[in-house]
Amino acid sequence: MSYSINLEGRVALVTGASSGLGAQFARTLSQAGACVVLAGRRIERLKDLRAEIEGNGGDAHVVQLDVTDVASIRAAVAHAETEVGTLDILINNSGVSTTQRLTDVTENDYDFVMDTNTRGAFFVAQEVGKRMLARARGAAPGSFVGGRIVNVASMAGLRVLGQIGVYAMSKAAVIHMTRAMALEWGKYGINVNAICPGYIDTEINHHHWSTEQGKKLIDLLPRKRVGQPQDLDTALLMLCANESHFINGAVIQADDGFGV
Repeated sequence: MSYSINLEGRVALVTGASSGLGAQFARTLSQAGACVVLAGRRIERLKDLRAEIEGNGGDAHVVQLDVTDVASIRAAVAHAETEVGTLDILINNSGVSTTQRLTDVTENDYDFVMDTNTRGAFFVAQEVGKRMLARARGAAPGSFVGGRIVNVASMAGLRVLGQIGVYAMSKAAVIHMTRAMALEWGKYGINVNAICPGYIDTEINHHHWSTEQGKKLIDLLPRKRVGQPQDLDTALLMLCANESHFINGAVIQADDGFGV
């Protein structure tokens, strides 16, 4: 017996889609049949990803989005729904980090991380959530009542790691935000869950794993390896599936056992 997740007819907004996990999430959702809206600041990279997805038979669209600007969030979501229809799925993925001791964190460092990872994630989810709620209440048209919101947090939000304290704080807030939204919006068929990736090899950190410090870190991991973006595919699809209506407020550790 085989089982597959079919997202045909669904529209998914993916923030931070220009690289790394966001780009992989967009590819995965497209392969499952969803129309994907690629959102971020690096438009040319988003266009390249759109061409790749369309070349593989998928349906992809591009919107410019700066999650630190609420006006940009509102404009991007409105543009997406005008162009492709109501949003059924949100992958709330945009994130940044700095590496330093807490005593060295400046106001600019703090705001840089918190404005994107916590404030930005909240207002993106709020804007999409408002539209999902309006449909659920019958105040706005839409063929799919309810929705799926997946907030991309981090194992650092569950287990504090050295030299990225502010990042850990920001992702801990995203985890609590997920639970708060699940509690408030669940009765309307909007399921809000979080994925907490462990160490994943992306273009941002790829060079680090070959350094002495990176090798030492890998040696501390349970299976002495870092993950690949596609290692999160099954968790992502499960949380986005139409059949996942009973999974709400979950915080899924996708970390190869690092948090055990």
